[in-house]
Amino acid sequence: MVSALSLTLVACGSKTTTAWCVDRTLPGSKGGYRVVPDSYCDKRDIERGTVSYGRYFWYYGGKRDGSTGTVSGGSSYGPSKGKIKSSSGHTLVRGGFGGGGRSGG
Repeated sequence: MVSALSLTLVACGSKTTTAWCVDRTLPGSKGGYRVVPDSYCDKRDIERGTVSYGRYFWYYGGKRDGSTGTVSGGSSYGPSKGKIKSSSGHTLVRGGFGGGGRSGG
């Protein structure tokens, strides 16, 4: 019974969203935003759940077009639950039961 509950909790909190660091001033040719290195964005924005209004900001979800280097179809607001990983694979927020764990990474 306990192991079944554990599996359920892991499954509920296992959704992972990709956070893309993007440049607001370089829109893509087909819409969306140009992806830039993660180091241009502030990881604290993710931890605080805030949106940066500077040139660079985190864009959540969406799909990257490899030929243009842009991402579209996402949101500037992060998910309320689940894990958030940067496009380079670093875990930025560890979700889980309650979605409250935070991590810089």
